[in-house]
Amino acid sequence: MVVKEIRFGPQTDEHDYEFKKKHAIKFLQDGAKLKAYVFFKGRSIIFKEQGQILLLKLAQELEEYGKVEQMPKLEGKRMIMFIAPKKVK
Repeated sequence: MVVKEIRFGPQTDEHDYEFKKKHAIKFLQDGAKLKAYVFFKGRSIIFKEQGQILLLKLAQELEEYGKVEQMPKLEGKRMIMFIAPKKVK
């Protein structure tokens, strides 16, 4: 199984979010697993809630393309979430 990664920052703006979401949809439609994560640099770790909200929003918007395998969880300076495709081409 191919795993594609998409990286966000805790302060990712709307345009970048939409652009990355479009790529995420393409990855899931191609049958690849998606590893979405928010990377916290330096003191940005204080925005943990923002990172979690961002990942949950992504999961909700990708619901028709894939299902969440692992809910967002903090590992070191990254908050990671896995999404598996619903149907493989």
